[in-house]
Amino acid sequence: MMYLLLFINIIMLVSGQVLWKIGIGKSSFNFSIQGIVNMFFNPYILAGGIIYVFATIIWFYLLSKEELSRVYPLQSLCYVLGILAGVLIFKECLTLSKGLGAVFIIIGTFIITR
Repeated sequence: MMYLLLFINIIMLVSGQVLWKIGIGKSSFNFSIQGIVNMFFNPYILAGGIIYVFATIIWFYLLSKEELSRVYPLQSLCYVLGILAGVLIFKECLTLSKGLGAVFIIIGTFIITR
């Protein structure tokens, strides 16, 4: 059950980031008061924030049931899924360093779960 909730948490965190990236790309963001207010009312950014709230609730539950030193490193799989989202959704380049970094993260999470 812990791994399922952790997986859902990771998916939600990456989804929130993807929505924020889309929202920022669809707005003319600037560092003025009006620009910041407009940013928060962008539907993509708002949806990403709502997803983050629910992901945080799941995270609080996981922290109440599991060791921080076990679940926190597993959440680094967000970086791997972030790379995949960047490549698949935003057509970013998958470089050797990104690929190797992702592999090392996966190996590290595998070692921690043992």
